[in-house]
Amino acid sequence: MSNKTPNGEIAKTTVGVIGCGYWGPNLIRNFNQLPISRVKYCCDLDDSRLKHMKSLYPNVAITKNYEDLINDPEVDAVAIATPVSTHFPIAKDCLEGGKHVLVEKPLAASIGEAEELVKIAEAKQRILFTGHTFVYNAAVQKMKELVEEGELGDIYYVSSIRVNLGLFQEDINVIWDLAPHDISILNYLFGSEPITVSTFAKSYIRPGIEDVAFLTLQYPKNIVAHIHVSWLDPCKIRRTTLVGSRKMLVYDDTSTLEKIRVYDKGVTIQPHYDTFGEFQLAYRFGDIVVPKINDVEPLKTECIHFIECIRNGARPMSDGTQGLNVVKVVERACESAKLGGAPLALERHQGGSE
Repeated sequence: MSNKTPNGEIAKTTVGVIGCGYWGPNLIRNFNQLPISRVKYCCDLDDSRLKHMKSLYPNVAITKNYEDLINDPEVDAVAIATPVSTHFPIAKDCLEGGKHVLVEKPLAASIGEAEELVKIAEAKQRILFTGHTFVYNAAVQKMKELVEEGELGDIYYVSSIRVNLGLFQEDINVIWDLAPHDISILNYLFGSEPITVSTFAKSYIRPGIEDVAFLTLQYPKNIVAHIHVSWLDPCKIRRTTLVGSRKMLVYDDTSTLEKIRVYDKGVTIQPHYDTFGEFQLAYRFGDIVVPKINDVEPLKTECIHFIECIRNGARPMSDGTQGLNVVKVVERACESAKLGGAPLALERHQGGSE
């Protein structure tokens, strides 16, 4: 498509959004506000949701049939924010219909489904984009910058907590619901996928649907990451701690002013000692630095990147392959949980953040 109209104005990429429940309206809002895109369709099975979208965006067409989006030649791209079990069939139909596709996390409900979507996108030469929104978070991007610059030294381990009271999902457990956020962040930070995953999980409210889980991921370079996700916690916590050989970092997504704090703290063994009694550890307590973070809505950055990739033919930072990589970890994590936490190996590919 041309990026200019005959009048020399910026041509807008036309988008249809499927799913107007919890997350879909945020996609509609962002795509509709961007100068490089416009929303032509909102699609949902719920008449009340469609009526509400129409009241907010009178110029947007509403439909209960997503094939209307596929059959309209004006629609360049489709964003899918529906239940996880429907991601694969809808995304497959849209890709085969020649549309660029953004799918909210997780990309699909199984490794096999995700692999097939990646193959179809490659065959059709269409953009397959996974909605790993935290990869587009300015604080997470600052974390990656600090890690790559060696500001923290060698990374020892990561501890990540993502807990709250709800929202309980009907068709997936807490691992499928929340862990993709942290897994996508870690894969992005380290430019790699984990080597193994071990998971302990329990279901307390509904039998067979785990609502609390603890994942341990082993990354290359001897990095260990521990992820705690839960729908059963009195406090809303979204905090990630990176411990390095030089400094330590805490990322608190719930903080409005200080999302990242870098602690000049550490411990070293004295290089020489003659007896055990002389053995000492040297503790370092330095400054706490709060880096400046650009206050931009991550979803807006994500939507801009999706449209620019369509217009420029660039590979998305969270393309289908990255979505597949996260699905692999989640599926293996669930398998490990059923085996009582047994560590399971993952098939690895180079360049997890490329």
